[in-house]
Parts: sequence; C-alpha cells; structure tokens
Amino acid sequence: MTRVLIASDSFKGSATSNEVADYIATGAHQADPTIQVTTIPIADGGEGTVSSVLTAVGGQTYTASVVGPLGQTVDAHWGMIDQKTAIVEVAEAAGLNLAKSDLDPMLTTTYGVGQMIQAALDRGASKIYIGLGGSATNDGGIGMAQALGGHFYDSANHELAYGGNGLLQLDHVDLSKMDSRLAGATIIGLTDVANPLTGPQGASAIFGSQKGADQNKIQQLDKGLALLNQILKTQLDINCGDVPGAGAAGGTGFGILSFLGGRLKPGIEEIMRLTKLEERVAEADLVITGEGQIDGQSLMGKAPIGIAQLAKSHELPVVLIAGSIGDNIQAVYAAGVDLVLSSTVSPMSVEQAIANVRPLLTQAGYTAMRAFNLNQVLTH
Repeated sequence: MTRVLIASDSFKGSATSNEVADYIATGAHQADPTIQVTTIPIADGGEGTVSSVLTAVGGQTYTASVVGPLGQTVDAHWGMIDQKTAIVEVAEAAGLNLAKSDLDPMLTTTYGVGQMIQAALDRGASKIYIGLGGSATNDGGIGMAQALGGHFYDSANHELAYGGNGLLQLDHVDLSKMDSRLAGATIIGLTDVANPLTGPQGASAIFGSQKGADQNKIQQLDKGLALLNQILKTQLDINCGDVPGAGAAGGTGFGILSFLGGRLKPGIEEIMRLTKLEERVAEADLVITGEGQIDGQSLMGKAPIGIAQLAKSHELPVVLIAGSIGDNIQAVYAAGVDLVLSSTVSPMSVEQAIANVRPLLTQAGYTAMRAFNLNQVLTH
C-alpha cells in the first residue's frame, strides 16, 4: 500500500491549505483507491499560519476584537499551542483581505497586531510566534508598537497618525512605556522573504504596489521607513534595517526586531518543526505539495521548496502542484521537486481558475498519482 503525504500551502484567494490538501487527496484516491493518505496543512508565515499549526498539533483558538488595517474593528483569530506558546499572524489583523478595494499603505496600520500580542501575553504566553505575510501595511511595525505602549511623535510632540504617511512626520521615539512583559518573552517573526527594510529590495519597492501604492507613494513610503530607521539608530542605538527579513510585512519584521526585542526565522523551517512534519515524511512513499504560484525567481522561504528539500533528505519523490507556473522552472526542479503540475490545464481567467479550484485540484491530484504509479511500473 502506497503512503501519500499531502502537505500544501494555501492557494491564496481560492482555497485554504486544508481545502487544497482535501481536493488533491480526492483526486489521488480516484486514481488509486488503495493508497493511504495523510494531509497536513502548511503555511510559511502568511495567511493560514495559525490554522495550519493548530490543525497539526492541537491547541486552542481565540478571537480578539482589534483595530483592522484601516482603523475598522475586526475579529482576529490567534492561538495557544500550549500554555506558554502563542501563535498570531499579521494577516488576521492587518491583512490585504481586510482592506480589499480601499488598499492604501499610506493609511494602513499594524495596530491590531500589537493588540493580538497583548491578548497572548494576557493568556500567559512567554513565547509568541508572529506570521509575517499577507499584510496590507507599510508602517514599519509602529502601529504594533503603539498598541503595546510605544510612542512615536512629530516635532510638535503629537502622536503619529496610523500608516506609512505618519512616518514622514516622525521626530522622536519613546519606547520606555512598552508592555513590561515583552522583556521576559521570546518573540519570533516567521517570514518567507529576506528583504531589508529600505532601498531597491526593501519593503516599499518590492511589495508596495501589491498593497495599492503607485510609484510616487512607494518613494514616500521608503523615505518614511528610512527616517524611522535613522531616528532609531541616532536616538536609541537600534540598527536593524539591514537584517534579512526586516522588510517583511511592510517592515513589521523590522518592528519585531527593533521594538519587541524579537528575532526572525524562515517561516517554513519553523512551521515544519512545530508541526513535526519530518516524522510524517519519514513514514511516506510519496510527498505531494503545492502553492498558488511558483517560479524559479522566488524560491527563498517558499513552503513547497522547504517540504521538497525535507522529502529529498529521506530520498522520497516529490510532486508540486501549482495554480500557475512562472519562469525558470528548472530552478524548482533543482531545489528537489521531481514533477511540477499546473492545476490550470486550459486557457482560463484567474476568476475562472478560482471558481473551479476544487475540480482543478482534484484533477491535478489524479494526474499526480497516475504519474507516480507509472514511474513505479517503469522502475520495476
């Protein structure tokens, strides 16, 4: 009996990681009813991270009423893995999905992320994981810090307004009233990018456009983050702008380093450890992973690549199913994937692909299993 492990990221905008795994499993069973399938939802720090970890290891989900990216009230879900370990994600309080058509990183805030961290501290957490992905923000994490007692003032001693726009007015910073419990807590940001805070590879330049910023706003946002970085260097001797991942979630990575005294880790590596994925991989004959879009230019921190490399350490075959396949797919194969399949097999719009994600992924799961069985026949 063939043991199949399906560990996929979400297909953003169309299916959660749980749903993706279920659809692929349905197709695989149709191709070979004798297989034994194990599914583990996976995330790399972005949307769905809390759900993925708690589904895999258990724990308790909580809901906090917090300030959303545009100042509205939203219900943000976070979790306790055990009595001392919490997991939150930026997307729950400051996500692109919460801003929708009103995207404007000059105005969006991470304040609600700080409120979730506070809720975790209130529950007794002394270790807090923060998933850094899917944000609508570019405020360098100052909103998060404001919610936890940090103050950011303009030259007239007024507290800065929410958003990237407020940073342009920054004159001085006061972190002396930050929640005292942070000093005794371990804060770990989970990121799938290595971008610095500012510059041509920084938060604003690389991710600003997907958050609604035009070229002029991108320049203003970068200038605001550079000012924040400079003032922290000058006034508080904090210098974290060039740390890989500082630019994650619009500079929230920088905020975790600078304001919370935390550190950053590659999200997929930590998620694989938390979900004990290697134990499941060691029991499998085939690993199927997936993501909404894959190409050879964006391998760093991608969940499917981390899973493929783990599977290869156990000499297992890996099939990667993607909604769309970009350029330089050779690099994906070189990273440890044996077969890349696109779930969209005929010309269709993004809207059509999203609407038909279930049958498309079911069909891809069927094809993946047929390909594996064909290889078994040819090998033997």
